[in-house]
Amino acid sequence: MKKPTFYVLGEGALTVSFGDYINIDYSKQVFQLYHRLSQYEQKFWLDLIPAYTTLTIVYEPLSIEYESPSAWVRKYIEELLESESRHIPMLTRHVTIPVCYAIEFGLDSKRLCNERAISHEQLVELHTTITYTVYMLGFLPGFPYMGSVDSRIATPRLTKPRTVVPAGSVGIAGEQTGIYPLDSPGGWNIIGRTPLKLFDALREQPALLTPGDQVSFVPISNEAFENFDATTFNLVQHES
Repeated sequence: MKKPTFYVLGEGALTVSFGDYINIDYSKQVFQLYHRLSQYEQKFWLDLIPAYTTLTIVYEPLSIEYESPSAWVRKYIEELLESESRHIPMLTRHVTIPVCYAIEFGLDSKRLCNERAISHEQLVELHTTITYTVYMLGFLPGFPYMGSVDSRIATPRLTKPRTVVPAGSVGIAGEQTGIYPLDSPGGWNIIGRTPLKLFDALREQPALLTPGDQVSFVPISNEAFENFDATTFNLVQHES
């Protein structure tokens, strides 16, 4: 296994990089380290920020009683990665997201189908037959970057982004799929909309999805979308 690269970010953060391109194996290493560090109640951990191939550890340097806090944190991480504890299985949530793929919600569906010479039914099938990994959250609070979509529907971002994309919109950008948690500008190709609220600051866990989640999309009708009741929907299928 390739050894990670470390980058010092000022006096209070260190980035651990497992690779330089999107890869599920790199992502698993990020999640493994993220979950292991999350279990420790270290007084100097301020934040843990997972991304596609990196984990950034934000710490309080004044709480680390060593001449070089960054060197100590690096040594701590290296020893953790070398220990047998890295083989402890992670809990993984399997989350089902209902999506209405009706044309009125799929703002780019018709164009995408024309470009790829597929029917709307094929577009929906290709998007819903894959279980996606949430690699990271970013751009907006709770916005999940997930991959990878079927190559037959992978498509570049819009050349001219929209000024407003409705909250809940499900889109494709390159090989990624994502969900807009809030009304916002955006350039992803929109193919549907979910009635779920991806981000709610009043919830105990504001973001609905977290890095490492496995996500499946299930198509619902316009009527089901309009009458959706989140309290009766089986969102989290299981943990393993």
